[in-house]
Amino acid sequence: MTRFLRIEAAAGSVLLFFTITALILSNSPWAETFLSIWDVHVGITAGTIEFNRSLREWINDALMTLFFFLVALELKREIVLGELRKPRLAMLSIAGAVGGMLIPASLYLAFQLGQPGQNGWGIVMATDTAFVIACLTLLGPRIPKSLRVFMLSLAIIDDIGAIVVVAVGYGEDIHFRYIGLAVIGFVVVKIMAVLGVRNIAVYLLVGGLIWLAVDASGVHPTVTGVILGLLTPTERWVSEARLLTIMECVVPAPSQQGVHGIDRKILKTAEAAAREGLSPVERLEMLLHPWIGFVVMPLFAFANAGVPISFSEMSGSLYAAVFAGLVVGKPVGIVLFSGLAVCTGLAIRPPDLHWPYLLAGGMLAGIGFTMSLFIAHLALSPSLVNAAKLGILSASLFSALIGIALLSWLLKRDDLHNQGEI
Repeated sequence: MTRFLRIEAAAGSVLLFFTITALILSNSPWAETFLSIWDVHVGITAGTIEFNRSLREWINDALMTLFFFLVALELKREIVLGELRKPRLAMLSIAGAVGGMLIPASLYLAFQLGQPGQNGWGIVMATDTAFVIACLTLLGPRIPKSLRVFMLSLAIIDDIGAIVVVAVGYGEDIHFRYIGLAVIGFVVVKIMAVLGVRNIAVYLLVGGLIWLAVDASGVHPTVTGVILGLLTPTERWVSEARLLTIMECVVPAPSQQGVHGIDRKILKTAEAAAREGLSPVERLEMLLHPWIGFVVMPLFAFANAGVPISFSEMSGSLYAAVFAGLVVGKPVGIVLFSGLAVCTGLAIRPPDLHWPYLLAGGMLAGIGFTMSLFIAHLALSPSLVNAAKLGILSASLFSALIGIALLSWLLKRDDLHNQGEI
């Protein structure tokens, strides 16, 4: 968990840098060149078969599949090994996430029902994990641990909900033949896992074929990453007791005959045992997390966050719908549904997670950014995307500033209260 939070916090800083850079370039003399780069098409054509996308679409459809795969790994780890394995504690995050999706979407539709931007209701449903964790990290270790866990779990569930929205709400005409092929692929992956196949290259090959089938089916191909992530096993191949036994065969050896005297076969066995002492979910998460945080997400921001700033678009109803959905809908939905879950006994609230802190966390949840930009490109026509982007960026900035300010005030108030007691 500590490693995960550190990577998320650092990744948030890198993401912010590339977001600001994209905004500067898209409002500079080089704006036309910068924005046109992402529309260049790259692909393969073989006879009547044509498979190409713009650079932005390759990033949003292919690289983002890895992001969704990581989100699914995180969710499965939390459910099986983490805080979400405690049902009533998990229900607090689940209820907050549901409220943080339904209320913002409803508020958005109140502004846009019957308007050209009506289809963009999914824009205000997600929370950007990296930016939220980065904001919490700015305030140091005084932040209640329960708030970090709550926000992390809520953001992961939010992202999963947004992915379902993408699959159901923003797919194209469905071709069930290709869905059938994808299902067969998922079954093959499950069988390989049960049989103990550990070669990552084999899984990459099968996963790539599944991605092509899902893409051809009309369902958004990033859903492939979610399903594959949830299919990843959480069981270790080598138990802790077995790993200790193997290590005992290696550790005493150097004192007797030196490192070079250790049998090569024993060293290889120890290396394999140490690797298999972690579950596939944990190993893949550790492998992918830095690449997603420091390469995929900054590249996504660089390709999607660039928008010419226009004050006329900021006065429109679409901008207002996005801003209200994230800034008002998120905290209201999270606090309201969390309160209902606690009052009805469905969930329990950790003793150190006071309601004001939960409200401050709800404000930070208004940082939609990554998934909001992703859905905006899927849901809206090109003529409306810029207004939505401006709403997302300004709402995310406002939510971050208000959330940090509220948390800072709460921490200062608690410090003064504790000093008074002493």
